[in-house]
Amino acid sequence: MALIITDECINCDVCEPECPNEAIAAGDEIYEIDPNKCTECIGHYDTPQCVEVCPVDCIPKDPDHIESEDELMEKYKQLTGEA
Repeated sequence: MALIITDECINCDVCEPECPNEAIAAGDEIYEIDPNKCTECIGHYDTPQCVEVCPVDCIPKDPDHIESEDELMEKYKQLTGEA
């Protein structure tokens, strides 16, 4: 399941550089996560790095992009060219 940044985001800029898939970018008002690139850091880390560094806890799982760990690993492989 991809993650999503909610409107509680304070635009502190700490999440964007932590994303190994470059899935996080500045949106019109808050940072946004591209669900096509988000693997919840599977393949890179044990936990989502953006969630780890977020000071306001505004990055939950995105209920509109439900994926299993296997699907996230497959996405990681495609993004990194390991597929």
